[in-house]
Amino acid sequence: MSEVKLTQYSHGAGCGCKIAPSVLSDILKSNITPIHDDKLIVGNSSRDDAAVYDMGDGTAIISTTDFFMPIVDDAFTFGKIAATNAISDIYAMGGQPLLAIAILGWPVNKLSADVAAQVMDGGRQACKEAGIVLAGGHSIDSPEPIFGLAVTGRVDLSQLKRNDTATKGCKLYLTKPLGVGILSTAQKKGLLKEEHARIAPDLMSQLNKLGQKLASINGVKAMTDITGFSLIGHLSEMCEGSQLSAQLQFDKIPQLEMLQEYIDQKCMPGGTTRNWLSYGEHVELKDIRYKNILCDPQTSGGLLIAVDDGSIDEVEKLLKDNGIAPICFGELIDLEEKLIYVD
Repeated sequence: MSEVKLTQYSHGAGCGCKIAPSVLSDILKSNITPIHDDKLIVGNSSRDDAAVYDMGDGTAIISTTDFFMPIVDDAFTFGKIAATNAISDIYAMGGQPLLAIAILGWPVNKLSADVAAQVMDGGRQACKEAGIVLAGGHSIDSPEPIFGLAVTGRVDLSQLKRNDTATKGCKLYLTKPLGVGILSTAQKKGLLKEEHARIAPDLMSQLNKLGQKLASINGVKAMTDITGFSLIGHLSEMCEGSQLSAQLQFDKIPQLEMLQEYIDQKCMPGGTTRNWLSYGEHVELKDIRYKNILCDPQTSGGLLIAVDDGSIDEVEKLLKDNGIAPICFGELIDLEEKLIYVD
């Protein structure tokens, strides 16, 4: 465990560092006509978790990258969370990770190489738990500490899961509760209770390996992971891509039980407001206060799964067998004026 408190050296935290979706859309505009490649199955257009390239033999290569600034103070834990978050993009596509390349930005005049080495070891530990090698990487001298991975994986095309292929009537499930952005902000403000200190780091360090097993179930029609754009953002992308709307029951959405006491202390990360400004026009809430949790930016969040009726029992059993409460919190319906309705 490092004695240095890394969050003091960064202006943002974890996936909350993401550029606002509305701004990102402007950045991605281009006057350059892109190369068309029929083998690119998933690219920028669907805003999915990773790119997917058809190898022509019934399998595809999955390629992704993710990196951010510290969301916890401990260097090893930061490295493990950042690596876990990047690897989980492969699982969200139903794939198997193969290898990873490290991305490191380090303020060499402010923080020692020993602390960076602890970050790297945290990344190696996550890779070890995923059964892959950290094969190399690239580093730069940067004003703030940054760490993440570029990850390559593979998937059988018959088991590829996308975020834009959900069907009407699919039920919605989450594999991790919401709220790590709120707890991480409370920690940065010095307001987090000692008994809550390990909750967010432990959740963020859990690999979404279950995605590989879910991929073998035909009735899992769409899947994505919940990260910086929050449940509202990632569900909006699923609904928009699938040309459907979602009806949610707020009280059934998996969420950490102690969140309200930190919301009362104004421990919402800046990403919450950015997410609402970007996606709020597509959402109708019974209570506007719901946005504090629904727009909370998650780092290394859980999988959002859309399941058709014929596979509900199989999916719920798989969730239960893996220690996850199988709670359906919503359903996909015909496309209406709004993408998401929350009662």
